[in-house]
Amino acid sequence: MEKGGAKVLIVILVILMAIGGGVAAYKILGEKEEANTEEFAVEEKEEPVVEEKTVQTFSGNDRPIAVMIDNHKDAWPQVGLQKAYMVYEIIVEGNETRLMALFKGQNVDKIGPVRSARHYFIDYAMENDAIYVHFGQSPQAQSDLKKFGINDINGIAEDGSTFWRVKEKAAPHNALTSTDKLLKSAQNKKYRTTSSETSVLNYVTDEVNLEEGEDALSVTIPHSKLQTVKYVYNKETKTYARYARGIAQNDWITGKPITTKNIIVTLCDNYTLSDSENKGRQGLYNIGTFDGYYITNGKAIKIKCIKNARNEKTVYQDLNGNVINVNDGNTFVNICPKSTVITLEGDTTASTTNQ
Repeated sequence: MEKGGAKVLIVILVILMAIGGGVAAYKILGEKEEANTEEFAVEEKEEPVVEEKTVQTFSGNDRPIAVMIDNHKDAWPQVGLQKAYMVYEIIVEGNETRLMALFKGQNVDKIGPVRSARHYFIDYAMENDAIYVHFGQSPQAQSDLKKFGINDINGIAEDGSTFWRVKEKAAPHNALTSTDKLLKSAQNKKYRTTSSETSVLNYVTDEVNLEEGEDALSVTIPHSKLQTVKYVYNKETKTYARYARGIAQNDWITGKPITTKNIIVTLCDNYTLSDSENKGRQGLYNIGTFDGYYITNGKAIKIKCIKNARNEKTVYQDLNGNVINVNDGNTFVNICPKSTVITLEGDTTASTTNQ
């Protein structure tokens, strides 16, 4: 072969080698890119779906039921209180207190002992949009039930299927009822049994720890010379056990302690009514702005309790004017005179305050 031909052949071979090398390089790069893509695809993970927490204490559209509970010593122990989402305690005649327990979406087969209505308890039934349950009533309560058009269930007026009396307790401290029987009575009366109203308290799912608050591992609240309530904190369960007049308050059926997650104190004065019956029945100056406390998880802060009308919700604010967040759990609301000295105790110290 001539030299010219050899040179042409060499050039062709070089070109072919270059093309072959380019193809090989393209394949290699393509494989690497594909591998990287596959590697990236393997590493890519879907974000986990985080379920939104919802408040358990006040949920659903069941209308609340407010039941007047006897708190005379002869009525102890009571039954059903632990399943109430809120319990109000307010002074009545004779330096006694009475309770009003609110139930929502609960199946409670025994509640009581049930006692008669007092007119200022109706205010708190209205602000909770509740059916009001009682066994008899004072003249003032009878008038207000009609005045405000309250959906009420009165044991004295029932046919005997809604309430029953137990032999273990003496009358008038022995009338019981249940949520099932109360709902049947409400339906027979054509009362509304659902509600779209929001809760009085601003419940939150994240734990409320009143870091800047005062230690409150033990809380003593004297409602009157006769009735002093004490709450003792359990750090393990993060709830308070309830005592009255030095006696642990337990459920009549289960024997378990009555406990609460939250305690609210409202300081507003009661007064003695002047009426023809002269039984020392009480009234309550509960319209306005009042000092109080919110207590939870072993701590207490001072608050303002604002109620602008009998049928309006009470607003609970901190001292900066913000509506307080409340732990998702049951609440005891203790309404007592302005002169009441609340005692808050920590591990080794105790403090008293007279608001």
